[in-house]
Amino acid sequence: MDVDVFVAAHAAEWTRLGELIRRGGKLTGPEADELVTLYQRTATHLSIVRSVAPDPALLGRLSDLVARGRSAVSGAHNPAWREVTRFFTHRFPAAVYLSRRWWIPAALASIAVMVVIAVWVARDPLVRASLGTPAELSELTKPGGQAENYYSTGPAASFAARVWTNNAWVAATCLFLGVALGLPVIGALWLNSLNAGLIIGAMSAAGRGDVMIGLLLPHGLLELTAVFVAAGTGLRLGWTVIDPGRRSRTAALAEQGRSVVVMALGLTCVLLVSGVIEAFVTPSGWPTWLRVGIGALAEIAFLTYVFTLGRRAAKDGEVGDLDARDAGDALPEAA
Repeated sequence: MDVDVFVAAHAAEWTRLGELIRRGGKLTGPEADELVTLYQRTATHLSIVRSVAPDPALLGRLSDLVARGRSAVSGAHNPAWREVTRFFTHRFPAAVYLSRRWWIPAALASIAVMVVIAVWVARDPLVRASLGTPAELSELTKPGGQAENYYSTGPAASFAARVWTNNAWVAATCLFLGVALGLPVIGALWLNSLNAGLIIGAMSAAGRGDVMIGLLLPHGLLELTAVFVAAGTGLRLGWTVIDPGRRSRTAALAEQGRSVVVMALGLTCVLLVSGVIEAFVTPSGWPTWLRVGIGALAEIAFLTYVFTLGRRAAKDGEVGDLDARDAGDALPEAA
């Protein structure tokens, strides 16, 4: 093949394709059709040159033109920062907001159980006696004891990483094991309420309940909210197994499962914030009102975020699922 003759025969088409690519989204309907046609032709030309007359200069020119034409025809993906921004301004808050009918009842029930256990332990000496010997209870509840020193063990940075990992594991258990009819989620909530109730009750019986509350609230408000959101999502996933609604069980679980992934990513960030508070604020020597105030501000900020951005995104049609191009295709189902 004579390269010069080939270039002379098709140079006008390549020039025209370059013009259409530069105009981008300002093309008319016929021009868009022309863009597609010229892109296909140029891709064929590139294939011919590669196989018959691999001229380096011509190959470079056509490869660049075809690459830019492909982007113009198929549409460029959004930059990564836009995807991240959309995740935190639309997808995640909408997912939390739409699942509120599950995680709010889970939160109320868990807190009620926690309070009942704490009051029971504080008022009944026999219950406290079953928890340990008087010496063990004294070691736990005395000033500078195990309960109080827990938050200052080791460097703050490593403690924050350990707390974050532990809390993320609890949240993941609630999220992903909810598919087992929600039973592991109920178990995780029970253990969480039991442990908190026991320690608060023991400290209250020793006359130091206010100290324990002052240590738990700075990080506990946001941390427990994240756990409750994860639990509510897991329970919703478990209920989907039982009652998928008008969709097939496979389609319903796929949709809810993708929402679980969105929750997991978002709650990881929330738990990171609570872990930092637990490591750096909770054990600090700051006044109790300041430490609790920081925790309260973090909690109010998160709830405001969910019930403003999340509600707005939900009204705009966001459901907390992946984009259609990422979620994959689904077969049509009979209504």
